[in-house]
Amino acid sequence: MSRVEWRKSAGALLVGLAASLAACGEDIVYRDRPLYDEPAAAAGGFLGLSGNDSKVTVCGNCHSGKQAQWGQTKHAGAWTTLASSGQSKPECEACHSVSAMGNVVTETNVGWVSTKSERYQHVQCESCHGPGLNHVLNPDVAANKPLASLNVAPAATTGCGECHSGVHRPFAEEWGLSRHAKPPGTRGTNASCVACHEAKGVLQSWGITSNFAELSTPSAMVSITCAVCHDPHNAKNPGQLRFPVDVPVLETNLCMKCHYKRAQPELSNREPHSPQGPTLLGEAGWFPPNFEFPPQSLVGSHGTDRNPKLCATCHVSGYQITDAVTGAFSFRATGHSFQPTPCVDAQGLPTGATDCDISERSFRSCTNGCHATEGAARTALSVARLRVDRLVVEISGMIDQIPKSEISSTDNRISTAEGATFNMQLAEQKGATPHNPYLIEALLIGSIRQIELDYGITPSVGLSLIPELAPR
Repeated sequence: MSRVEWRKSAGALLVGLAASLAACGEDIVYRDRPLYDEPAAAAGGFLGLSGNDSKVTVCGNCHSGKQAQWGQTKHAGAWTTLASSGQSKPECEACHSVSAMGNVVTETNVGWVSTKSERYQHVQCESCHGPGLNHVLNPDVAANKPLASLNVAPAATTGCGECHSGVHRPFAEEWGLSRHAKPPGTRGTNASCVACHEAKGVLQSWGITSNFAELSTPSAMVSITCAVCHDPHNAKNPGQLRFPVDVPVLETNLCMKCHYKRAQPELSNREPHSPQGPTLLGEAGWFPPNFEFPPQSLVGSHGTDRNPKLCATCHVSGYQITDAVTGAFSFRATGHSFQPTPCVDAQGLPTGATDCDISERSFRSCTNGCHATEGAARTALSVARLRVDRLVVEISGMIDQIPKSEISSTDNRISTAEGATFNMQLAEQKGATPHNPYLIEALLIGSIRQIELDYGITPSVGLSLIPELAPR
């Protein structure tokens, strides 16, 4: 065959092949794969995981950002955690899977409970948001949008408390005893209070735009619940906290974002209000003109790098109690009553009381790397309180001798009498002395000296104005 004949033959072959491919192309049909496998009728509208992928939820096919965040949380491995614990029981499964627990569904025989399908293992989106089938079928219908609830209570029928409760993990029960659980009342509507006293107001003030069921009812007041401090989707901070607790900065520390108000007297208001953060960091109080204490001497060990978790070290201290006779598990405290020294019974179980004697309080939280024993911590607190109480009595008597004209809300100044009064009121706050005994003692001593200097009122004979609590 000549070269020309070969080219003609090859060209004819290519033309025929192209025609053949074109004919085949007419038969190709493109189809979108189903967004989800049809759930069993018994599942109650829950969709669960997408296909055989144990880490991708049906919800995550659209909400990819939330899917990625959820995959880093403990919820995403909840079933594995239970299976590997060696203590798995049927009654545990509903809280480690997609079920009626944690959402608005009241029919208990749904999701994992009714199907035992692997697609419902782990705590997924629908565990909190509720079944997603209707939303997937009609996403534009507002009523079909499943929203999680901010609600939580030991006996709640929705929200975190349905699972995070009970003898092993009594988060909801302990939270219910805390001041965070108290209804906001008028503070939930007062513009100057709502940003710290009502859940929706807090989230809004922090710039958090996540939607919750309660947001559609502005008049519904919600106390400071789990989702205020914890981000259900994000694990960027330990414990899924929205902000870190180990940063000694008022603007970024989770606890101090609210516990920092009015730590110094203001012209419009001369009384302290929620000054715990600045007190811990040695920044609270009225500093007299002749204050002689260097800043580094005003920060107690509770506010230094010796205590990296700062507020949380004492206020969120968990521990486990075993029976003294059998050695068997008895109770696990989660620290979510937020009481650093809770009242306990003879076995060490928290009683929920808040007015017990210091001898009836647990000081376990103080032994987390600081005080050697509970007894040592209890003694240190008792000594500090005696010293502070003595100084408060002294300064109160001196203030009573100051002319009343020195206390005025209209003279546009903070007088020594007003500053000293502020320091006394700061010292009288329940947690002031344990938060920072060095600062409180220094403020009271400085106030006494300034009163003597400005008003000629001398302190009692024998009263030591040398710091006794701060390290020398």
